[in-house]
Amino acid sequence: MSGTSEGPAPAADLIRPAVTESKSGASPRADFTGSERSGFPDSGKSRRSEPSGEPAERAPSGESGGPHDPYEAVEAVESAESAESRGPGPSGEPVGFGLPGDSGGPGETVASPDPRDSPEAGRYGSAFSAAPLAMAVVDRDGLVVSANDTFGALLGKPGAALVGVVAAELMDLKSDARTWHAYREVLRGRQAKVSCTRRVKHPDGHVLWVQVTAAPLAAEEHGVLLSLTDISARRELQARLRHLEMHDPVTRLPNRTLFFERLSAALEAESYEQGGTGRIGLCYLDLDGFKAVNDTLGHRVGDRLLAAVAERLTRCADEAGYARASSPLVARLGGDEFALLVEDSTGTDQLADLAESVLKALQAPFDLSGQRLSLSASIGVVERHASGTTATGLMQAADTTLYWAKADGKSRWTLFDPERNAHRMTRQALASTLRPAIERGEFTLEYQPLVGMETGRLRGVEALVRWNHPQFGMLTPNRFIGLAEEDGSIVQLGRWVLVTACRQARRWQLDHPDEPPIFVSVNVAVRQVWDSDLVADVAETLAETGLAPHLLQLELTESAVMGSAGRPLQALQALSDMGVHIAIDDFGTGYSNLAYLSRLPVSVLKLDGSFVRGFQYEGEGVAPNPADEVIVEAMIQLAHRLGLSVTAECVETSAQASRLRRIGCDTGQGWLYSRPVTPDRISELLGTKACNQAS
Repeated sequence: MSGTSEGPAPAADLIRPAVTESKSGASPRADFTGSERSGFPDSGKSRRSEPSGEPAERAPSGESGGPHDPYEAVEAVESAESAESRGPGPSGEPVGFGLPGDSGGPGETVASPDPRDSPEAGRYGSAFSAAPLAMAVVDRDGLVVSANDTFGALLGKPGAALVGVVAAELMDLKSDARTWHAYREVLRGRQAKVSCTRRVKHPDGHVLWVQVTAAPLAAEEHGVLLSLTDISARRELQARLRHLEMHDPVTRLPNRTLFFERLSAALEAESYEQGGTGRIGLCYLDLDGFKAVNDTLGHRVGDRLLAAVAERLTRCADEAGYARASSPLVARLGGDEFALLVEDSTGTDQLADLAESVLKALQAPFDLSGQRLSLSASIGVVERHASGTTATGLMQAADTTLYWAKADGKSRWTLFDPERNAHRMTRQALASTLRPAIERGEFTLEYQPLVGMETGRLRGVEALVRWNHPQFGMLTPNRFIGLAEEDGSIVQLGRWVLVTACRQARRWQLDHPDEPPIFVSVNVAVRQVWDSDLVADVAETLAETGLAPHLLQLELTESAVMGSAGRPLQALQALSDMGVHIAIDDFGTGYSNLAYLSRLPVSVLKLDGSFVRGFQYEGEGVAPNPADEVIVEAMIQLAHRLGLSVTAECVETSAQASRLRRIGCDTGQGWLYSRPVTPDRISELLGTKACNQAS
């Protein structure tokens, strides 16, 4: 540092050596370990040995004004003073420093200003002592050389009392291996800077959070400047903001963000490999009918109810955690959904007991400012090994199980069932690939014969769709028709079935011109009537394939037809007027509203197989139920009086066929005649009476 610099010195200058006045004429090495002359407390360390009294060599013109090492500058000044005390040099001139830019002729020397005469040293020493920033100088061994009063006040000790203390122990830098390594690198001069946050306990008992920064001094100083900043207020503010960010304002429970943070941490390998059961459990809770509370009483009452529910859930968690390592974490995930997370669970019994206690706690009515409210909850329970479990997978399982609890009747808890979940996953896989499968042509049709009861000859066939799934094999309609109705793809699939069946019926007619043409019966979902122009589709298909309208029969279930009104009824009437036959499938199991039956344009009733199965014991030594025959005979007579024909489903034995024939049934369908078969097999059955042999 130049002894003639003006103005405040930058921070880096505060750590450079200052040359101070020496009363003994031998100036000690100037650094932060100097005596009171420098404005710093004496470290008590031994000083560098005094320089010899040899005269200093003059600096040649054009070179830097003084020795490169500042310590050499101090020694040079001391040597010059010694030379003056002994007298002039060989040339008769006093020995001094020749600095560039000095005036004087050849051989003349002008003595440099003595740095000890500069006020800078005392000024910067005073600035170090009075600085509002807590600072200390640490030597390469990590010992405190000097500390200002602010540094001492922050740690609750006088600055002088900290001299000689290991600085790392004051800030507990060894507790973090990464920080400790970086700090040692700074001490060795291999790293420019290290900064970290530390928790420091004050002697009076309170705790401080400080920002610790260590930076090396200039290379010649062989030390490190350590600075501390009290960030306790900032940390407290951050903690308050984090609490607000991580907690629900209505219930004051941990919110979704904090819940998933805790869940993810619990599923980390180090969390369960160091001890515990290695298992995790979750109760996923949803209030039944909470929306009605908000809609009728307002959101203010709804919020108060949620807060009351949170209190009861917390009480259940505290009771469940009694005599255990920890209590379950209760969190509000949003809306009326809550979760209870059990770390180190002991098995499904523990989760079942917790779910039972929650249901029992919520059964008691809630009193909210004179309003008495009752509610229930549905709970999905999942318990499994933490290893191999992900937060996403656990929540998906819990959400699925909660859905099961709702579907099973609410106000209950349901345990996750892997087999039931596998069926659900299969259902989802089918639903997601249903539409593309139609476009890829993965569906095919089989045909089951409809046989005249009197003649035993083939009168028609029912088209039954099959899905040749690349993963699950050949699937029957009960596996995917419901899915198709839910997502609306039944319209596209139904149109394909209609066109394919009509084209096949026309081909049989052309291939067997000498045989009476057989009709084809196609199942139609009620959604096809609503979501598409079924009348236009049928008319277009008949025109395209050349099939006569009376050779097409459309089957609708009784529950769909009996409630038909408006557009569905108009569509059925238009189809009937076109010449297409309308059949009611599974008759006798739905509404059985005879008033509707008299007004609908129906031509065929198909008796449900449950009535026909009661006939199977005749001839087998078991007395049949006479009521079954009375009911079936009454329905057949009623249908005939209304001008309708009757088809019996599920005919499996000759005894059943005989009794149905005796009471006047028109057509039979079942395994007695044939299972659903390919179109080629139907061609073989045309013109024969071999339909009474199962294929």
